[in-house]
Amino acid sequence: MKRYLSLLVALASGLFAFGQKTFSLQSPDGALRLDVANEATGQLRYSLTYKNKPVLLPGTLGITLKEPNVNLSLFRITANTTSTHDASWQPVWGEWASIRDRHYELRLGLEDLGDQHLRVDVVFRLFNEGLGFRYEFPAQAALQHFVVASENTQFHLAGDHNAFWIPGDFDSNEYPYHRTRLSAVDAWADSTHSEIGVKSIIGKDYVQTPLMLKSDDGLYINIHEAALVNYPAMDLAVNKSNNTLQSVLVPDAVGNAAYLQAPAHTPWRTIIVSDKATEVLASTKMILNLNEPTKLKSTAFIRPQKFVGVWWEMHVGKSSWDYAATQSASTLVAHGHHGANTPNVKRYIDFAAKHGIPGVLVEGWNVGWEDWYGKWKENVFDFVTPYPDFNVKELQAYAKKKGVKLIMHHETSGSVTNYERWMDTAYRFMKQHGYDAVKTGYVGRIIPRGEHHDGQWMVNHYVRVAEKTGRYGIMVDMHEPTRPTGLHRTYPNWLASEAARGNEFNAWSVGNPPAHETILPFTRLMGGPMDYTPGIFEIKMSAYDPKKKEQVHTTLAKQLALYVTMYSPLQMAADLPENYEKHLDAFQFIKDVPTDWDDTRYLAAEPGEYLLVARKAKGRNAWFLGAISNEKPRSVEADLSFLGPGAYIATIYRDADDAHWQNNPKAYKIETMTVTSATKLPLKLAAGGGCAISIVPKSKK
Repeated sequence: MKRYLSLLVALASGLFAFGQKTFSLQSPDGALRLDVANEATGQLRYSLTYKNKPVLLPGTLGITLKEPNVNLSLFRITANTTSTHDASWQPVWGEWASIRDRHYELRLGLEDLGDQHLRVDVVFRLFNEGLGFRYEFPAQAALQHFVVASENTQFHLAGDHNAFWIPGDFDSNEYPYHRTRLSAVDAWADSTHSEIGVKSIIGKDYVQTPLMLKSDDGLYINIHEAALVNYPAMDLAVNKSNNTLQSVLVPDAVGNAAYLQAPAHTPWRTIIVSDKATEVLASTKMILNLNEPTKLKSTAFIRPQKFVGVWWEMHVGKSSWDYAATQSASTLVAHGHHGANTPNVKRYIDFAAKHGIPGVLVEGWNVGWEDWYGKWKENVFDFVTPYPDFNVKELQAYAKKKGVKLIMHHETSGSVTNYERWMDTAYRFMKQHGYDAVKTGYVGRIIPRGEHHDGQWMVNHYVRVAEKTGRYGIMVDMHEPTRPTGLHRTYPNWLASEAARGNEFNAWSVGNPPAHETILPFTRLMGGPMDYTPGIFEIKMSAYDPKKKEQVHTTLAKQLALYVTMYSPLQMAADLPENYEKHLDAFQFIKDVPTDWDDTRYLAAEPGEYLLVARKAKGRNAWFLGAISNEKPRSVEADLSFLGPGAYIATIYRDADDAHWQNNPKAYKIETMTVTSATKLPLKLAAGGGCAISIVPKSKK
């Protein structure tokens, strides 16, 4: 430890030149170098290099306050300290059984050069994977309650990089990804996406995080944030003239960003860097390490799992969420297409029990679905009153008899104040009737009116839901929240979120292009698991209505592979039971694939092109591989050197030779072969295709 501290002191010592004070810090492996300069003017700038290649050129740091009215941008450094950290911790669930947190830290104590001499610290943590930094406001007489107007953080890129982006938007992240140079960003091109319920695009030159970039000299750069608590989400303004990204905070109803009380701090701003795409995907560990350990008193109730549900049938038009054709006062007149009826739910319970699926989600079970969408109504749902054809007690007993757990659905309709009034009552109702998990939804404009999905008020609401469900022993899956930032470490009952364009868009819109699932792991999934709802076997919607042209933009084999490549501890087998019954041989992979892992190996990847992942099942010697491609057919090789000694049986679910996501999506083959750690397995992926493999030890007779 003394040697590490001596190294840090040498690296972070202040150097003076022409009135400028500089500090430098290197990552534990020496590949990354951070330089921070306090210029003679008082301006604070930071830069970052990777293996002597520029990642970030000098960019500004600072925050503008509204109350008190001061721009914290010119400072003198009053203190600097360095420290090291090297420890491991075990997540409740995840991609790895153990995660190492090794970083070097530089803390700069700053004093504003203005009349009020406000104090703020900037804390930098440099990992082998990248950099995290945040602003901290210590307790001080001149700064107690204060209002943040904006944040002046810059990410000054070294070039006009290739970018994988969606528009900067205060309310939605449900856009398909663009792949352009930064200089070609045009967020207004997405204003035509009428299938997105609520859009608040900031302007033409704005993008969201996580932002994935690739430089011409082969660096992969990911910009995001970690531990988003009591603060608005960060978007980025693109300055095309100098390749600078400027932080943009989501405002509240009166235009302010955040209301804080010292001591306080911002989320961590994160920059992940590597010259290997596979290492970027594994760097989600850094995001987790910047979050606090679990705050739950008990995690025994948390169970990663698969589930089926009354859900996809509504998206394809077979049934509906609402019960009534007309409504007069409290009288409901049934239209006969309501999906969440007792016999239909029992059908899903039977299917789940037969195939060892632990959970059944039921949407549309509660009154209020008739006229809520787009109305900005305050009181829509009470979360405890079922429709007349949904027998809560009967289904509770039936599910218990079958060894299956029902999953509750709470659609808030964006009326979050109403949901907060009902939460305790709703969660007590859940526990009384045997529900241990809830899927929440935030479709629509937010109430309190004028607030955004990604503003401070809503960010705090999502945390309140995680905290409260945790106290009740309930797992939660949030839809339409802000994008995750690693808070599932702190609240491991927060199993998953949507927070991106999910599989459902394939049922009733232009859908998701074949490259979509090859981009999401480099963008949305950097902050946490996604409830993407894979497993669609009936690819073309014309199967439900000959007039429909919509379809899922993958092959069936790729839908299987998504259970490995799209990490989540909560995975839905999203299609209808009758569609799985037609392909039980392929459904076997969904039954077999775990939702919790001891190890993950990213074997090959390129954002927007392809992905090959291997994962080791929790607590047993079994591996599962997933490989996916974009719209192009390709061949990849799976090096199985991660296997232990001995022989294994590999069951391969692959695209048939003539498979194609558009022309022949349901063509697949299932093969078995003996493999060892010396095997290099060639995989042929169709256009929009994939391959899923289970590998288990060969039994000895």
